[in-house]
Amino acid sequence: MGGSCRRYLPREIPQSEIGKGYEYAKDQVVTISDADLRELPLPMAKAIEIEAFVPLESIDPIRIGEGYYLAPDGAVAAKPYKLLVQALGRSSKVAVAKYEWSGREQLGLLRIRDDVIVLHAMRWPDEVRDPAAVDPPNETVSEEEIEGALALMESMTRDDLEGPEFEDTYTDALAKIIEAKREDRELPEAPEPEQPAQVLDLMAALNQSVEKARASRGEDASRAFTSSAVYRLIREARSAPDLHR
Repeated sequence: MGGSCRRYLPREIPQSEIGKGYEYAKDQVVTISDADLRELPLPMAKAIEIEAFVPLESIDPIRIGEGYYLAPDGAVAAKPYKLLVQALGRSSKVAVAKYEWSGREQLGLLRIRDDVIVLHAMRWPDEVRDPAAVDPPNETVSEEEIEGALALMESMTRDDLEGPEFEDTYTDALAKIIEAKREDRELPEAPEPEQPAQVLDLMAALNQSVEKARASRGEDASRAFTSSAVYRLIREARSAPDLHR
């Protein structure tokens, strides 16, 4: 019989009958109860224990996960909280700490954002794969191609991430659908994309950027360029309106 098949349990299993376990060999499982997890011999208990202070740039970003704001737990913790905020702010360092989350020891990073402590979950070293496992393609690039890539980066460089291209359009669209359903209205139609999706190679993207810049200055925009010429022209065209969007 072709296609895929699924196996269904004869009845729904309640949460109370679902447990945890570790399979150390095929069909050999050691069960772990919630009581076992609560009694784990973890030194940090329910506190956040700071282990070290390090420069942020010393931590590979791949190890940094989601962030959560931390608030002091009552008046007693307010002063130590404020002290840590001030100290971290002046030192330009971040704190590396251990804490308990869902019955498991976690590694975390503490940093300051607008006088508030942010806790970022961190991956343990053994949770990060060796980049060698990716096996990147064995290709060579010329110096001219590198110059072209740098020129494209220069043309797309900006001072911040403010703007409609960095807004969460998915959430906005979903909110409109929910509102329309709640009010029993027709669902909003999806807007037509401004440009058809396409994949441009690097030189095509460079030439397109430069052509727009030259056209905005009234120059001949029909000529293609080498990456060296593109690099020079993009630097000259940084004042063009299209390159500042």
